[in-house]
Amino acid sequence: MSRITALTRTVALAATALAAVSLTACGTEKPSTDPAGARRTQAAAVSGQETAFAAMLEDVARSCPAHGPRAGYPTDPPADDPATEELEGPIAPTAGPEVELDARDWCAKHHHEERVAQALWNLANPTPAEVRKILNGLGYTDERIHGLERSGPATRFLIDLRDKGGRLYLDGSAAGEQTLVEGLVAPRTGPLPLTRR
Repeated sequence: MSRITALTRTVALAATALAAVSLTACGTEKPSTDPAGARRTQAAAVSGQETAFAAMLEDVARSCPAHGPRAGYPTDPPADDPATEELEGPIAPTAGPEVELDARDWCAKHHHEERVAQALWNLANPTPAEVRKILNGLGYTDERIHGLERSGPATRFLIDLRDKGGRLYLDGSAAGEQTLVEGLVAPRTGPLPLTRR
């Protein structure tokens, strides 16, 4: 009888130990090493940035017309027209590369130029890292900022604003009170022009 009792006790102790180990492991989870899960997380982050970028573009251009021809925008009026002085806002170009911008991009160009230049104006000695931080703070994502580099006392950059078939991009130079930002026409697809003004 003592062997059966000893065997029963051993089995009972083993079962208790196994249950204790099982309970201890409950609730502990190993971090996922699933590369597909990491890619999904990264894709969601990029998607969120692009959504925020698109929302910023809409906000900047909220007073602008929809993408399309520039119908209804004033062009250079006749010199003897007395209403010339009453025209407000920028005059649409009739020649040069800017005529390739649609109504929305042509209007938004001025808003982007002004907001970026104002944000960079007070940087006395702008570094690429400072310029990137300010541009990110304005809603321009890293994926849209190109050619960020120091050039003498200035930091140069390009911002790709192509959206919904538009062709707008900014060519900027942050140099304190000498800061310049200009909206230009980009190719429909592919990289931005590397030659700078």
